[in-house]
Amino acid sequence: MQQTAQETNTDFEVRSLDTVCLNESQLVHPAWYNIKYLIAGVLFGIILVKAQVISWFRIQEMFRLQSFHMYGVIGSAVVTGMIAVYIIKKTGVKTIHGEKVDLHPKPFSKGQIYGGLIFGFGWALTGACPGPLFALIGSGATVILVSLFSAVAGTWVYGLLRPKLPH
Repeated sequence: MQQTAQETNTDFEVRSLDTVCLNESQLVHPAWYNIKYLIAGVLFGIILVKAQVISWFRIQEMFRLQSFHMYGVIGSAVVTGMIAVYIIKKTGVKTIHGEKVDLHPKPFSKGQIYGGLIFGFGWALTGACPGPLFALIGSGATVILVSLFSAVAGTWVYGLLRPKLPH
């Protein structure tokens, strides 16, 4: 499926010179094709559990400035991301479909501050960042289902209100 470059682009598209190709998630594959994502997710969940980043106590220590553990984990993720973006920009990495990866700067808006504050308050109150919600549920903390449903509801509400929010 292709669209012309004049149509509105989203963050989930790979841009080329004349056309915009929707990413792989728009392609139809047999169910077994997604097993690699399940395996990657399970491995990531195990890493999150072993690194104790899903621990409510570790998260509270971070927000109370009592421990460096979470700051070290988050800081190492930021540094790893910076190195990965640098390598992508310098080497001209292409997607598996041969398209050039373009990283476009995004303009700053005050909505990012409000969103970050809401995210931080939710994280501090629930002790759960959206990333490890499934790892928490998988480790037996089923009460986190409330946080999961709240995150989904919040995303849905944001989608409805996005056109009316300040840019």
